[in-house]
Amino acid sequence: MWRYLKSAFLVRVEVPALGHLPANVLLAAAFVILGIAQPAFWLLGLAVEVTLVFSLAFNPRFQNYVRSLELKASQDGDEQKRNELFQTIPPESRQRIADLAAKCSRVLDVYRSQQAEDYVIDSNRDALNRLQWTYLKLLVARAHLTSTNHTDSEQSLQSKIGELERDLQQPNQPDSLRESKAATLAIFKKRMQNLQKSGQTLEEVDSDLTRIEAQVDLLLESASIQGKPQTIASDIELASDLLGMGVFGEDEQAVSHLDRKYSPAKAQQDAS
Repeated sequence: MWRYLKSAFLVRVEVPALGHLPANVLLAAAFVILGIAQPAFWLLGLAVEVTLVFSLAFNPRFQNYVRSLELKASQDGDEQKRNELFQTIPPESRQRIADLAAKCSRVLDVYRSQQAEDYVIDSNRDALNRLQWTYLKLLVARAHLTSTNHTDSEQSLQSKIGELERDLQQPNQPDSLRESKAATLAIFKKRMQNLQKSGQTLEEVDSDLTRIEAQVDLLLESASIQGKPQTIASDIELASDLLGMGVFGEDEQAVSHLDRKYSPAKAQQDAS
């Protein structure tokens, strides 16, 4: 209820030649100024403002209006986050998602030409938006995976690991030197694991990207051939399990936020 009261007090009205002005704020300010000369105006102003604000705040139509503004603000914020993620990927990836978006628009155009029901078009638009979000998320992950600096190749690391393992087999080494080499060996093995895991994840991401592209191509072909609008399923089981892997770097928070918006099932799972 607080948000309705706040919105009612700050509500703006159109004033010719002056634009949108906060009517209640200006009215309250006027009563404060008048009350300096005559304190009775303060009580009158308080009564007027309480009546106006509460009557407006409890009005169902005004509450719907406030909710619509909040929804629009949330959508604008989500779109801004999505655009910021879009800017983090390289130009060739931006072109890939632009091509996918164009195909998704063509799918909806075909359904409109088939005079599909509005609810079918709306449902399919939401499904395609979720597919495009998954595609963008994969491209963001790919950008982070490929931008990671690996100072050594897998072959170079394997060579260093082999050399240290041979050194550790040599007898008559001081304990301090053996411990140092053993610790270095553990570090190189961990780096090898990270490098192999990164390469595997990158392969899975590329496979998932190709799969989504093929799925959208199939949707476009089916929409053109079948001649009857179909309900599009957006649930896709990815080969790359990106959750909790830290592959998004500083974009992790934005990705998680948008995931809850575009993946209702995940949002319900997080809430439970």
